[in-house]
Amino acid sequence: MWVHEVAPERLAELFHHYHQALRPEISSKGSEGHGSWEEVPQQEKSRLVAAARLALLELDSMTIKPAKSREYFAQPGEAEWGC
Repeated sequence: MWVHEVAPERLAELFHHYHQALRPEISSKGSEGHGSWEEVPQQEKSRLVAAARLALLELDSMTIKPAKSREYFAQPGEAEWGC
């Protein structure tokens, strides 16, 4: 699944980038705002990465996976019919 190919650190950095880009100009340089990813305190980076990791896990869990209880059934077109 594609979510396994995304690094949580990269996703957190992208979230930060777009969050900064979409903020109103007035508050973008306040005490809460960090201009670049490098300016974000390590503790905040860790929280963002943890949130990104959870988001990726949730996206992965939302994918449709074959039901284990039905593994013994043949795939369409693979069953042998007749006696």
